[in-house]
Parts: sequence; C-alpha cells; structure tokens
Amino acid sequence: MIINPSKAKGFFVAPPSKSMAHRLLICAALSDGKSVINNVAFSEDIKATLECIKQLGASFTVKDNQVTVTGNPEFLFSDSGDEKIYNCNESGSTLRFFIPLSMLNNRKSTFTGSKVLMSRPLSVYEEICRKQKIDFNRTKDGIEICGKLKPGTFEIRGNISSQFITGLLFALPLLEKDSELILTESIESRSYIDLTLEAQKQFGIKIQWKNDNTLFIQGNQSYNCYEVTVEGDYSNAAFFEALNILRGNVQIKGLNKQSLQGDKVCFDYFQEIKNGFTSIDISDCPDLGPVLFIVAACFKGAEFTGTGRLKIKESDRGRVMCNELSKFGVKSLQEENRIVIYESQLKKPEKTVDGHNDHRVVMSLAVLMTITGGRLEGAGAVKKSFPDFFRRLKELSIDFKFEAEGESDGLDN
Repeated sequence: MIINPSKAKGFFVAPPSKSMAHRLLICAALSDGKSVINNVAFSEDIKATLECIKQLGASFTVKDNQVTVTGNPEFLFSDSGDEKIYNCNESGSTLRFFIPLSMLNNRKSTFTGSKVLMSRPLSVYEEICRKQKIDFNRTKDGIEICGKLKPGTFEIRGNISSQFITGLLFALPLLEKDSELILTESIESRSYIDLTLEAQKQFGIKIQWKNDNTLFIQGNQSYNCYEVTVEGDYSNAAFFEALNILRGNVQIKGLNKQSLQGDKVCFDYFQEIKNGFTSIDISDCPDLGPVLFIVAACFKGAEFTGTGRLKIKESDRGRVMCNELSKFGVKSLQEENRIVIYESQLKKPEKTVDGHNDHRVVMSLAVLMTITGGRLEGAGAVKKSFPDFFRRLKELSIDFKFEAEGESDGLDN
C-alpha cells in the first residue's frame, strides 16, 4: 500500500480490549450456564479463543458485537470423550491460556497453530508437566498433552510472559485443593496479571496476593455466569494518540480512566518523549514498544529498557523495528534488553517497508508514514488484533491506497 503524508483529524472510539475479551470469554466458558459478553471485536486472535472454548465443552452464539457463551463444567472435568484439538492460529495468548485448562482431565489434547506460534517458548508448562508426570510432547504437527494437573505450589519466574501465570490462574481455582503461585525475580507485566484477577473476580473467583510475589488460589471454586461489557483498548488507542503527538487532532473516546490496563501509560510516555530525550522501561508494557519507537524517531530519540521479550512476539520486534526505521534514516542501537533510538533526520523511505506479518509493526510504521509517506508491504496483518485499523485511518483523513490484491483486508473487514 502507498501512504501519503497527511494529518489525522476527527473522532476515534477505542476498540474493545483484546486482552480483556480473551479473559472474559474464557471465564464465561468455565461457568455453568449462560454468560453475555458485550462489545467484542472479532480479531483473528479472538476468533481463535472462541474456537478453542468449544474444546472445553462450551458453546456460543454471536449477535453483532455480543457473544453469549454457555459453559459446561461437567464436560470440562470428564475423562471420557475424543481427543481435543485446539487450533490457536497465531494467538500466543490463546495457546498459553488454554494449556492448563486442557489439563483439567485426562483426555489427550493437541494444540496447533502457525509455525511461528508453535516455536514460541513453553518451558514453564513443560517443567510443570515433567514434575507432575504429565505427557507433554512437541511434534511436527503441534503440541500433544495428556495428564491431569494437580494443585500445589508453583514457582515461576516473574520476568517471563504473564500469559503463563494467567493460564494457571484460570485453572487452579477449579482443582480440589488450594494452590500457591510464587513469582521469583522481578515481576514484569504485572498489569496483565491484574487484568486476569479482575476478570475472574467478576465471575466469582477469589484469588489473593499473599505478599508482593505470592498468589494464593483457593481450590474447589466455581465460575459464576455474568454479563459484562469489554472496556476500550489502550494498546490500540496508542496508535491514534501517536497521531496526535505527531501533529494530528484526534479526539479519543471510549477509554476507562480507571482501567487496570498497563498500556494506558502510553499517554504519559508520549509526552515524555515529546519533551526531550528520555529513558523508559517497557517491561510492563512490551506491546507499546513499536509505537514508542516511531514516536521517539520523530523527536529527540529515547532509550528503552526491558526490551528483551520483544524478540519472542509475532516477530523479533526490536530487531525488525530497528531495521525498518533505518529505511527512514533513523539510527538505533539494539542490545539484549535495551534499545536506543537516536535523534535523526527523517526521510521518506526509498525501499518498500516490510510489516513482517506483525500487526503492531504494521500499525506503527503506518503511523510514521503519515509524516514521511512511503510504501508498506503486509498491511493485512492488522487482522490479527485490529481488523478495521485502516478504515479508521481513512475516517480520520489519512491519505492512502492499496496496490496489491488482498492487502485491502485491513480496510474492508
């Protein structure tokens, strides 16, 4: 696609939070009876979670942006029945959230998905399975698991993906006895753990912080049916606030100011960068990395720490962002857990900029191109989390056109 320099102006209503939608849909699937989840956006990741809740014995119906989920806990705990196949597509959240839930019974479960997803690390679960003598096998077709999760004390490094912690938090309250999750080392992405606890609380599950690093999970609990509305998403709203910082005039609506979403810090971080060279730790909001990088490139630069986990996202986000920014004349430094974006003279890229099949990379580069112009390949990747991203840009008077067949998916969905 070709993006021409243009100024964003108008109103933007934040899309529903994908992170919260995952959690609420799963809680609903674990409940006995019907729950209603309002304001759901059907990104590819959410579609993957909806398909996977069927493997838990749940069913759902969709009307506009409302999902009615009917849970069936009796099936969830039954050892009889056919093998369960969870197709997670490209959703890391779906994969890591459902693995512990698949171990609530002794049926064989197979997890499939994209090649990139199947290569992402799962050592936390592999170690738990090894200790509890649960079969966990990686095959050429996916991941096969067979065995029943037991309650107890689980020690997990706090600086790994919070998705592992969330997956266990979903399953452990349903076991007969109490459990504890001890998070060793510094805890990164604590805000995502808080989102999980908030979702579970709404469905009647009580989990307590025993101290700063230990979660106490009472056993033999049940999820209760509930009707809830998914709040607006700060991580996707960040791209539109970035348009404001760069020179736009966009009024953003639909965000909960009391939200527990860690990515709401984007508003503060953008201002810090605008005020001059600064240092920002993104360990609690890694998804903001790409959009923060492009904003830093437009001002005096910035130093970002806590960037190590960017390499295990949909792409190696630190590396690919530094490579693509170089096409705009931006100089950068990438280290193991640190990235520096230097003050540079921005230019229109002569080469086509590659989105690397990564939705956040695509959206970040598209925002930058509203300043420089340029050609972007792989725009359709936005389907993963924000299918109507380019429609929203068009509504804000951003000037672009699609050249290749199929790329218009981000506009037409």
